[in-house]
Amino acid sequence: MEITLDSPLDMHLHLRDSQMLKLVAPLSAQSFAGAVVMPNLVPPVNSAASLHAYRNRVEEATKGEIFQPYMTLFFQSYTEQELASLRPDIFGIKLYPAGATTNSEGGVKAIHDAEGTMKIMEEMGIPLLVHGESHGFVMDREEEFLHVYRHLATAFPKLTICMEHITTASAVQLLDEFENLCATVTLQHLIITLDDVAGGMLRPHLFCKPIAKRPEDRDALLQAALAAHPKLMFGSDSAPHPIHAKEACGCAAGVFTAPIALPVLADLFERHGALEKLQDFVSGNACRLHHLTPPVKHITLAKKDMTVPDVYEGYGKNVVPMKAGETISWSIRS
Repeated sequence: MEITLDSPLDMHLHLRDSQMLKLVAPLSAQSFAGAVVMPNLVPPVNSAASLHAYRNRVEEATKGEIFQPYMTLFFQSYTEQELASLRPDIFGIKLYPAGATTNSEGGVKAIHDAEGTMKIMEEMGIPLLVHGESHGFVMDREEEFLHVYRHLATAFPKLTICMEHITTASAVQLLDEFENLCATVTLQHLIITLDDVAGGMLRPHLFCKPIAKRPEDRDALLQAALAAHPKLMFGSDSAPHPIHAKEACGCAAGVFTAPIALPVLADLFERHGALEKLQDFVSGNACRLHHLTPPVKHITLAKKDMTVPDVYEGYGKNVVPMKAGETISWSIRS
């Protein structure tokens, strides 16, 4: 059995920088025609100079592959003049609540203070991408943030707002409440629950933010993905960290899925009798919602066993992927 995907897209991807960028960027570029690249570097991507320099580094790391990086800015207060000059070069602007996740200390402390920039974004047609978590109890953080989405969707009805890496059944339901809301969902949140992360021995390589939730949340996400809900897109949130940062007392948040994302998705959709929906989930919905025309690229997946490497190494860096050492039943043929 085989399936060929046309120009698959990863709508939420961390490529990091420097040596880590050189290691992981080719692994995404081999599988995807393009990806929305996150800006939470140190320092963050928040100016024309840093945006252009980072894009050049990404393009150099993926040279030889058909791969379009869709660049994003780190949310801060921007003037109309700044955004007008940057508009041709950016896909969207990413809002992180201050301290909510990796390298987000410089994020937004009060949503009210960000609304001036959002108004300019609405007028210019620049999507707002949001890491939607409060600072409450870890299992409730996304649920507690949903009222912020409702407020923003109402206050800025012409602003496209993407709820990034949703993890709850409530967030799935919210998709149908407002025309200007869409969402991404990760591979791990379609498969695991908190029990897989911490129900037995702690599995640091499955720890991410937002944290995996309850079975009923996982099931709601999976059903929406299998149906290719028209406002839901695949966004891996593949977030590499070196082994020493994951297998540590202060475990870094992030699951590295880039090399296995498409084969595992093919297996998941095939087992649920929904393989014909995979194209829309990994490309069609994103192209329609965001008016994208990605580069032409065909990825053929075959139902053929593949053993996932225990670790990916290179340039002095190492990263453990999800399903390390396991045999999965699909692989990329070409």
